Amino acid sequence: MQNKARIALTAVSLLGLSMAAQAQDGERYITLASTTSTENSGLFDAIIPQFTETTGIDVRVVAVGTGQAFEIARRGDADSLLVHDTAGEERFVEEGYGTERADVMYNDFVLIGPGGDPAGIADAETVAEALSLIAEAEAPFASRGDDSGTNRAELRLWDSAGVEPGGEWYRELGSGMGPTLNTAAGMDAYVMSDRATWVAFDNPQDLALLFEGDDALFNQYGSLLISQERFPHLKHDLAEQWHNWLLSDEGQQAIADFEVKGQQLFFPNATQ
Repeated sequence: MQNKARIALTAVSLLGLSMAAQAQDGERYITLASTTSTENSGLFDAIIPQFTETTGIDVRVVAVGTGQAFEIARRGDADSLLVHDTAGEERFVEEGYGTERADVMYNDFVLIGPGGDPAGIADAETVAEALSLIAEAEAPFASRGDDSGTNRAELRLWDSAGVEPGGEWYRELGSGMGPTLNTAAGMDAYVMSDRATWVAFDNPQDLALLFEGDDALFNQYGSLLISQERFPHLKHDLAEQWHNWLLSDEGQQAIADFEVKGQQLFFPNATQ
């Protein structure tokens, strides 16, 4: 009886150790606050499995506008950040919330609109001229209006065009890039999109890409490490592995290899 009791106790102990090990393995993930453009384009579905295979770490993405991503990180509710507002990212580090910021990849913004192009922006020479034409025509324009990186860039471009958008023609939606494109399609409205989400978008209806190529439409993405001193509870060691993998040859190649409809959507340009 004593031997049976010992065997049973040993079995229970081993089971407990096994469950503890499984629980520890289950904690090998990070929460990444990132943008709807990286999620909607399918980039994360392509590259995260490669990172997980290499490191055994999963990445759970919270896809929101860049402004919301910053707020999540400022509350200590994300282990890592991947966003596209360089000025905001540098401010995040300066304010002590982050310890490092690095360029990871870039693409560009494009102006989309009704195929008939009632404002005539396809013939514009600069994005400032294109936006001025939209404002002069009071053609419907769908803005994300959500403090995302795209929305912040859009507002900077209106400002550089000397236009203060408003009135019935300018619709601030407060939604992500995909839903904003859907609304623009339904309204026959102009809209600014990151190229990746536009290429992956499957409901264009009468929308077409009308303006591209201005240097002002450059769209840089950055990865940030969050302050361990300010947020000691976060998974800093795992987050650093993700950050470093994005900047590594393997991570940069994974980004370069990602295509939708035969088009490369993000271009690696890692810096440290």
